[in-house]
Amino acid sequence: MPPTGAAADEFGRRLAVLHDTGARHFGVPPDGWETDGYIGTIELPHTLEPTTAWGEFYASLRVRPYLRMAYDQGTIDDHQLVVFERLCRRLTDGAYDDPAEQPCRIHGDLWSGNVFWTADGVHLIDPAAHGGHRETDLAMLGLFGIPQLERVLRAYNEAHPLTDGWRDRVGLHRLHPLLTHVVMFGSSYVPQALAIARKYD
Repeated sequence: MPPTGAAADEFGRRLAVLHDTGARHFGVPPDGWETDGYIGTIELPHTLEPTTAWGEFYASLRVRPYLRMAYDQGTIDDHQLVVFERLCRRLTDGAYDDPAEQPCRIHGDLWSGNVFWTADGVHLIDPAAHGGHRETDLAMLGLFGIPQLERVLRAYNEAHPLTDGWRDRVGLHRLHPLLTHVVMFGSSYVPQALAIARKYD
């Protein structure tokens, strides 16, 4: 069923509460979980080692593993790999780190198909939960479209204000899910992922 405005507002507020529960560090799995997880049908690397820099975590555990898979499949070529690696170096160098954004507990796969609107509110399914950046969940919500997105974002921002320029970073946070789609579904997602890498490198 399509969401009401009130349901979208409530979802935004509740998502902010989820994120505010925090996480020990970037890449940490949920409590009691000590192995890698899954996103879709492929592995999602976790780490029990403390990581404090988001960019280093994102490059090493959310971008490079999927680049390797896509390269080994022959889905991306040498020239494309160079573009992605340039961005990874910028990430590792801290170009997009913000000390004000601490690790939080994110859903991790928050596309529209994992958001169910019912008469009693919204229900989230199929999480790939880990310690991440809250902008990742918000960027994922809009990747394939979701009803009432702007209301969700506005309510979220009222509950936990987002840092300046967050909309400019949406593409960066979409790179990981796009690369997982490259691995799972093929080369049709490469141009979009490559455009993001070029924009942010």
